[in-house]
Amino acid sequence: MNLVSIRIITSNTESLVNFYEQITGISAIRYTPDFAELKTQNTTLAIGSTKTLQFFGGESVAQPAENRTAIIEFLVDDVDKEFERLKDFLSSKIVQEPTVMPWGNKSLLFRDPDGNLVNFFTPATKESKEKFTV
Repeated sequence: MNLVSIRIITSNTESLVNFYEQITGISAIRYTPDFAELKTQNTTLAIGSTKTLQFFGGESVAQPAENRTAIIEFLVDDVDKEFERLKDFLSSKIVQEPTVMPWGNKSLLFRDPDGNLVNFFTPATKESKEKFTV
């Protein structure tokens, strides 16, 4: 089994796609006005409008801007550089500035326009660096 994609459902596709393009530097593939994907080396972040829910049984299947459990995580080369690059853009969306976590990653935590938590992290300890070395 291989996790290939995470999909966010939103009521404002363009705003969310633009946000993720800005923070990742990755250009989204816009298949329709209601569906786009940002492809990384290992997985894809898909963004679908509430209109796409009709294909899964209707709008009661998922609620946009209601996530309170998941964190979308991106491994970055240097979380401090990313923080400097994005701090003005993110401003009030920052939840936690770069901080070393007990499990060894240095993490920058912020929210996207829909309130989803996003974590940019860089391994900071020997153990966490070994974990993410390919």
